[in-house]
Amino acid sequence: MSQVPAPPPGGPPKAIATPCVKVCVVDGESGLCMGCYRQLSEVAQWARFTDVERAAIMAELPARKSRIRPEKLAMFG
Repeated sequence: MSQVPAPPPGGPPKAIATPCVKVCVVDGESGLCMGCYRQLSEVAQWARFTDVERAAIMAELPARKSRIRPEKLAMFG
């Protein structure tokens, strides 16, 4: 009878919360992604942020939408 290998300690890594909607187009005027409203620097650093840092940024995102002209956002329905 063979033994089943034990899972690695701690199991798989925890999923990282993300606002990404896979619409990666940066608005030149605001510098924000028109899909998730993050700055490019935030997108690049996302995996390095703590859960608390990510939550703080995500809380700000709805207000950032107003920094992008509505006619630009209309392209993404």
